[in-house]
Amino acid sequence: MSKLYLVPTPVGNLGDMTFRSVEVLKTVAAILAEDTRTSGKLLKHFEIENSMIPFHAHNEHRMLERVIERLKSGDELALITDAGTPGVSDPGFLLVRACAENDIVVETLPGATAVIPALINSGLPADRFCFEGFLPPKKGRNKRMIALAEEERTMLFYESPHRIVKTLAQFAEFFGEDRQAALVREISKIHEETVRGSLGELVARYTDHPPKGEIVLVVQGKK
Repeated sequence: MSKLYLVPTPVGNLGDMTFRSVEVLKTVAAILAEDTRTSGKLLKHFEIENSMIPFHAHNEHRMLERVIERLKSGDELALITDAGTPGVSDPGFLLVRACAENDIVVETLPGATAVIPALINSGLPADRFCFEGFLPPKKGRNKRMIALAEEERTMLFYESPHRIVKTLAQFAEFFGEDRQAALVREISKIHEETVRGSLGELVARYTDHPPKGEIVLVVQGKK
């Protein structure tokens, strides 16, 4: 029976890979990988000897029909990204939608993600939250900030190290310097760190010394 597996991969520590994920990657017909070089190291570590097919943001539209035809022929395939769960700010949405339109079974394995650990570790309310991913770098950015200033749920964002100070400063401007936040970086890695404080405090802390690594920014909602 044809099936697409969405397989999470570790965001840091390789020990976060589940036994089931390894088993699936060993038994499917082929693995769709966002970056075959990065995924190659993962497969080698877990002794997974399976073929990989590049599937990323630059070729997913072109590859979509070919992958669907292979699934319809009866193959089981797995999709992995560089880190975390496919489809969350990574390739996967278009393929899952196409599978749904073609009555192809999709099975998403539970596993590594940066969002939930960052939320829980922030100390901010976790009963209601929204995930915003990456903000628009330019066009539409201010409009999004204005809308989010009224958001009452805890908000989570992905951000790159070279933009984080600008983003913190804009949050302080639109949300207020006293709004509480937490900057969580390098989740599940050696230098994992959570820094909590007001947006004003975080701006002061990082203006001259921007943080490095993979960052999740958690911001308190409007009271």
